[in-house]
Formats: sequence, structure tokens, C-alpha cells
Amino acid sequence: MTYLKNSMYLLNPYFLALLIMLNSCGGGNDITPPPPDVDPIVKELSDTELMDLVQKNTFKYFWDFAHPVSGLALERSNLEAYGGEAANIVTTGGSGFGVMAIVVGVERNYITRDQAIERLHKITDFLLKADRFHGAFPHWYYGDTGKVRPFFSTDNGGDIVETSFLIQGLLTARQYFNKDNALENSLRTKINKLWNEVEWDWYTNNKDVLTWHWSPNFGWAINHELKGYNEALITYVLAASSTSHPINKSVYHNGWTSGNDFANGNVYYQKWKLKLGPELGGPLFFAHYSFLGLDPRNLVDKYANYWEQNVNHTLINREYCIKNPKQFIGYSAVNWGLTASDHKNGYSAHSPTNDLGVITPTAALSSFPYTPEYSMQAMRNFYYNFNGKLWGKYGFYDAFNQTENWYATNYLAIDQGPIIIMIENHRTGLLWNLFMSSPEVKEGLKKLEFTSPHF
Repeated sequence: MTYLKNSMYLLNPYFLALLIMLNSCGGGNDITPPPPDVDPIVKELSDTELMDLVQKNTFKYFWDFAHPVSGLALERSNLEAYGGEAANIVTTGGSGFGVMAIVVGVERNYITRDQAIERLHKITDFLLKADRFHGAFPHWYYGDTGKVRPFFSTDNGGDIVETSFLIQGLLTARQYFNKDNALENSLRTKINKLWNEVEWDWYTNNKDVLTWHWSPNFGWAINHELKGYNEALITYVLAASSTSHPINKSVYHNGWTSGNDFANGNVYYQKWKLKLGPELGGPLFFAHYSFLGLDPRNLVDKYANYWEQNVNHTLINREYCIKNPKQFIGYSAVNWGLTASDHKNGYSAHSPTNDLGVITPTAALSSFPYTPEYSMQAMRNFYYNFNGKLWGKYGFYDAFNQTENWYATNYLAIDQGPIIIMIENHRTGLLWNLFMSSPEVKEGLKKLEFTSPHF
């Protein structure tokens, strides 16, 4: 549900109405009993063993629970959601995360290389036949047919942000499966076709800014321009990196940076300066989604050092939870992390300025590269101190609110994916190194005047 995650939407009555609609058709208020085969809590695991376990269980969401026809990731695990359609609704952005999880699965011997290649051929074959809109993917597909499943009435076309998350994953896989044999050569050819057919320049709508959505029925009616700092940095990077339909660098420098929430410059808690983003940094997925493949380590442009940006954002989010100005039950130095997720009555982009008492495990766990000690403390707390309420066969459940005694029993693809990926980036840098090895990405970043140790 990335579309709702940009907190600026919460100020728009149109999108508030959309949020109410989504809440009514299957958010966190639809509590189902936990599955009967929940993994029991294992006592006395070392930090390394616990990271292994979390990665392995989380991987299963994308492998065991994938849609049987498309191979793509289901939007969520509570299959009664969306009027019972959830069993057939696959998410493009979350599937991009899932493709990266498959790479981790091979590297960690959860599956074989051949198994992964077979699954990725299923996914790419499906995508090549599915609806696309000037090359861009929709937010959701029906997993059995490849037809667009509208996210809402006028969002029944291309979603350039979700497209960028999926392409980020596919390019990472392309770089990993690099052997000179028939199956891997064919897979790379399919990925390149999908990548090269995205018309990033079309999504400027002839302006110096990218526009999120286009519909063959409604055109640019939604008219949401990608401005201000949020989760869409990767969208601009890939649009600049395209060799077939690139954007001009002016679209980045004049469009992306022109939003009200782009520049920040404030120092929070007398310690941490934020160069970019909204007050107190916004939800933590801003530091995750673009940076699953895009390596923030010494990634610098004239606006920010993105490692410093993400580390400080994470520390501010944690410190807010420690100070707990709204006095919610349970917030602490080991029980922190505000980002978009389900809550008792639906779904929201939780942040210090939109704090509903909901802790979302993906927030702290996907921040492992930035705050490894603090993220490990949170992981041990989530695993050991809740009598198994937070832990299931696909890893940690989506969210919880101790003040309301509410604990989700479902998973969301876009929250599970960053956990396995960012833990791996913390441990080995695997996904960062693969994505940043893409020659097109290096040239795109140079075009936008970034510097990085990768080039």
C-alpha cells in the first residue's frame, strides 16, 4: 500500500476518503486467528542465530506464500480482506522486494539457484504478458490473469513508484544471475525487456517532475507529482538511469526537490540534524524502500549525504519513542519503530507526527544497517518478550499496540520484504553491491550528480 504511505496524503480529503475505503475492506481491524503451524519461540539464540531465523522465516512469505500462477507476492496474508479478493491480489512493489528476497534465499541456501531461476522465469513471463501502461506496472494485479486490479477507481493504470520498486528488484536479480547458460541468459533478456520498456519520460507529463499515476481511462486525473523527500528517490534514480526512456536531470533538480517537505535542516533532540524530509523525519520506510538496492553508504549529492540522512532519521524515530510524549504503553529503548502499517482500525503512515501508539517491527528491523545495536535490541525484545504474540511462520506479524492490547496476526509484503533485505545488507551488503553494479544505475547517478564509492 505504498500509495498511502506518503504522509502528505493524510492532509488531502480525497485521500482521507480513500483511506476510509481501504480500512473498510481489509485493514488491521479484520483480526484472524494465528495459523496453527506458528513456529515456537526458541530459547537462548545468539544474535547471529536469531538473525538467521528471522531472515529464513520472512523469506517464506515470498516463497511459500507466493501466488501460485504468477509467482508474485500477495499484498497481504489475511485472505478475507478486500471482500475476499486478497487471495488473488498481488503487489508489484512488494514483489520487487520479494525478488530481492529470492536472491537472499539462494545466497543463504534456503533454496537452490535452479529453484530461484524457475520462479523468476514464472514471474517475468507473467509480467511480460500482463497489463502495462507505457511500460509501467500497476500497483496491483489479479494474480491469475495479469489484469490490473484497480487500487481505487481512478488508479487503474501505471504506478511509476511501484514500478521502480519492482525494477529495483529485477535489476538486482539480473546482476546476480549472471552465468552464461541458456536459462540465466534468457532470464536476463526478459528482465532487460521489462526494464527497457518502462517509459519513464512519459510519466513527466511534459513537465519537469515525475507524476505518480497515469490511467488509460482517466489520464492524469490523480495528478500527484513526486515532490518532496519521501520513498520515491529510487524512482528518479531509475528514470535517470534508463537507456531507452530517460528523464533529463532537470526533472530531478527542478521537480523532486521543489516540494514543501524536501529541505529540512533542523536539529532534533540537540543531537541529530536532518537535511531532508518532513518534521522529525516522517515514517521510517523513507529510509528503507529506496535503499534496498541503492547503497546509501557515502552516497552524496548536493542535497545530502544519504547515509547520514538515514542514520539520523532512524535515531530520531527511536528517540521519539523513548521520550514517548503521548505516553503510550510499552514504548522504550528496545520497543521502538514508527512506520506505515496496519493498526486496530485500518492502515496508516505512522510517524512521530502521526503517532497512534502502534509499533511496527519492520521499522526497527529494516534499520539494521543504520542502528545495528539498537535494531538487535528491538529484535530480541520482539521475539522473546511478547509470549509469541508477535512471531509466526512468516516472521514477525505486521504491528501491535499495547495501549489498545491489539496485536496483528497478518503480514504485508511491503513490510516483510525490507526486513530480510536490510538485514542482509547489514550483514554482507549483498543487495547493495548487486544493484549498484548495474552499469545503467552508475551512469544515472552520475547524471544526477551523485557521488558513491561504487563509481
